[in-house]
Amino acid sequence: MPQGRIYLDHAATTPLLPAAREAMAEALARWHNPSSPHAEGRAAKAALEEARARVAVALGWTGKIIFTSGASEALAIALRRAKAGSRYVSAVEHDAVFRAAPNAVRLPVGPAGLVHATGIEGERPLVAVQHANNETGVLQPLDKIAEAVREKGGMLLADCAQTAGKLPLPDADMVAISAHKFGGPPGVGALLLRDFSSVEAVGGQEQGYRPGTENLPGIIGMVAALEGGSDCVDRATSLRARLEASIVAAGGEVVAPGSPRIHTIGAYRMPGVPSNAQLIQFDMAGIAVSAGSACSSGSLKPSHVLAAMGWDEAAAREVVRVSFGPSTTEVDVGRFVSLWTDIADKRRAA
Repeated sequence: MPQGRIYLDHAATTPLLPAAREAMAEALARWHNPSSPHAEGRAAKAALEEARARVAVALGWTGKIIFTSGASEALAIALRRAKAGSRYVSAVEHDAVFRAAPNAVRLPVGPAGLVHATGIEGERPLVAVQHANNETGVLQPLDKIAEAVREKGGMLLADCAQTAGKLPLPDADMVAISAHKFGGPPGVGALLLRDFSSVEAVGGQEQGYRPGTENLPGIIGMVAALEGGSDCVDRATSLRARLEASIVAAGGEVVAPGSPRIHTIGAYRMPGVPSNAQLIQFDMAGIAVSAGSACSSGSLKPSHVLAAMGWDEAAAREVVRVSFGPSTTEVDVGRFVSLWTDIADKRRAA
């Protein structure tokens, strides 16, 4: 980051942790292909399997792990290749889910952003639900949803891109994670499975479930980030509480204030000021925030997440997302609040 700038867009991506950078630098010296039969390849394979075991321990996962290029690929593997019947996805999922399963039945949410896991039918359905919404931070009660899904003989796919490394994994049959959301490198992630039998094999690497040479340095960086990540729950919770009290006092609106939300994400409406105008002013003042998912922030379409929660289009276009990371400070939040208040005051005076 340029000196003096403030980064409040950690839900899009967060800085590489020093431990991950160091581990990757060391791993780059061991550049051999884990699929090669010679001694160098066997050493790389051993390092890969050691990393797989360490990921399992760090996340408390007792099943199988397929390394991928990120959560989007992990979700695509699960949604396209699961040995399951009908696909169901919540109406507030990440766009990657809708791209991977365009014909899936969409489960509605209420004004609080919580999924209604009803109407699931058919033989062994697959249900995909985000653990924490990437735009609003709303946490879904996945353990209860898992019970409802299993009563129907189905499987639950949890998108944990925003929660892995920050919160305990939910009781799901499949879990998608992405390293760059918790201080690992971009371009690496994993699909966690209870058992390989739940997805179709296609040949190639990763025991036949994901073709392509594994990104061993990236995987080792991901492991280091999981093992060395800092616990900033209490601090982020306190910072967000201060931020939200100030926004409400300045005439703003908190999205889903009464819902359980992950401590690192909040979404806020500034009445009368379009989010694009807010982003420009924040950026010019040296503050990086976003208007929803980074994957769709360049689109002029209103947020499908807010629309599913019952927000009208005009109000939805006035919402920005603020997300915290280990480096976020009280000074950062104070500068954001000061500028937020200034912009809102000028709008009221206009």
